[in-house]
Amino acid sequence: MDSADLRIAAVVPCHNEEAAVAKVVADLKAAVPGIVVYVYDNLSTDATAERAAEAGAIVRRELAKGKGNVVRRAFADIEADVYLMIDGDDTYEAAAAPEMIQALLDGPFDHVLGVRKQVASTDTAYRAGHETGNKILNGVVGKVFGENVADMLSGFRVFSRRFVKSFPAVSREFEIETELTVHSLHLRVPQTSVEVDFRDRPAGSESKLRTYHDGFKILSLIVGLARHERPVAFYGLFGTLSLLISIILSVPIIIEFYETGLVPRFPTLFLAFTLVMLGCLAWTAGLILDGIRRSRHETARLVYLRYSAVSEGPRR
Repeated sequence: MDSADLRIAAVVPCHNEEAAVAKVVADLKAAVPGIVVYVYDNLSTDATAERAAEAGAIVRRELAKGKGNVVRRAFADIEADVYLMIDGDDTYEAAAAPEMIQALLDGPFDHVLGVRKQVASTDTAYRAGHETGNKILNGVVGKVFGENVADMLSGFRVFSRRFVKSFPAVSREFEIETELTVHSLHLRVPQTSVEVDFRDRPAGSESKLRTYHDGFKILSLIVGLARHERPVAFYGLFGTLSLLISIILSVPIIIEFYETGLVPRFPTLFLAFTLVMLGCLAWTAGLILDGIRRSRHETARLVYLRYSAVSEGPRR
């Protein structure tokens, strides 16, 4: 299917991006003729909305602070066949949009990830610690979900309608990229990646990402997702540790009992029995939650299957 036959919508979350948003909108419109650009102004205190409207974007306002809230609202409100998400800070090369959209159609895929490639003429596009932190988080998610992740925190992505309309979007802030990645992994949707240029912000534009604060929030989200998506492994780890410690504590007491017929360390014995109970409870919780997880995935899959692949056109 030709992209000209499709409704393509761009979602551009913005908070105080008056220095860059007009160029982002203009670049998208030049790169993808017919694209409808939605700029979501998220509590900006500058002229972001005015600059976006002047550049030809449809401006909407989201009053709940956070990128996750913007994406949640946009995915619910906008009706399209193909969705493109890009940050409004002009750090991503919008000229890569046609290649990413074509990759989505050729697959057909449901998710195309823009993997950031730093432009050779700049060496500061990645702030100190961000590249290292991104690699660590990619590795953690890869280990938890069993698949390699190229650039989990990329804000440049293209989605099919069935991906967007089956995505729950519960994150509030910068964790949204992690949630998007995990959604694609646990649903096992067909996906691919395309390298995109990544450059410095324009003069007068400041990053809203707080390295350690947001990094810990993302890591906390990953731990929470591991608990929900791999409950047997998560709770089984604690259950096994609890059982091992109980064995270590109880073996000397049992040996002493057989040798002397006495149990002089009752508090240690009670602790060991308590740890056995906790270990069994942890394993039981993990098994029960794994059944619930399976049911959730089946329901999510059925919602996903209500929509046709992007190359097949709308389903009646």
